[in-house]
Amino acid sequence: MDEREAKLRSSRRRMVLQAAIGTGIGLSLVSAFYVGASLRPKQEVTPEKEPPKTGDLLVFAQGGGEGKVITLDDLKPNAAPILAYPMDPSSKIVKSGEAKNTVLVGRFNPDELDEETRKYAAEGVVAYSAVCKHLGCIISQWKAVSGGGQEMLFCPCHGGAYDPRHAGRVVAGPPPKPVPFLPVKLEGGQVVVAGDFTDKVGVEASAQNCCRMA
Repeated sequence: MDEREAKLRSSRRRMVLQAAIGTGIGLSLVSAFYVGASLRPKQEVTPEKEPPKTGDLLVFAQGGGEGKVITLDDLKPNAAPILAYPMDPSSKIVKSGEAKNTVLVGRFNPDELDEETRKYAAEGVVAYSAVCKHLGCIISQWKAVSGGGQEMLFCPCHGGAYDPRHAGRVVAGPPPKPVPFLPVKLEGGQVVVAGDFTDKVGVEASAQNCCRMA
């Protein structure tokens, strides 16, 4: 074997060794990734994080009356909607541990509501998810927008506004779609959940709106 051939074989051995080492490192990293993934704690759905269910009572989320059941008398027609959480009527656990459970409850003259909204309302009382569809902020204000005379549900983060009289449709700002209803009924004057949210709660940014700021 001449010197040239010896160098060539030596070079080939180094290449094979480097490839093996590289493959070993790569497999180790992949293995570590999957091991790490398997060790991540799974999010536990505790009672205070459970989604609203039929029969839950809606209670005040703020304003000094936290935990008090909302009644028809608490809701003045066309007044600012109330931020609320669902409460299990048996355990009395308020489901405030999950932001997506935050709801806005308002009351309007039934004649002001369109046909779609009346399907999920009770004597003019309507409830919507309070989580803005743009970036997930809480819709916390009640104000007229774009020079209109009627107040709307308003998200102060980026100016998203929704019309509660017309199926929560977007009337201003960057949200890509309406906020979903939480169907309600009245039992003994109390506001009670009558079904699941009518659509996905939370952010649903489209490619067009994902980075848009008002």
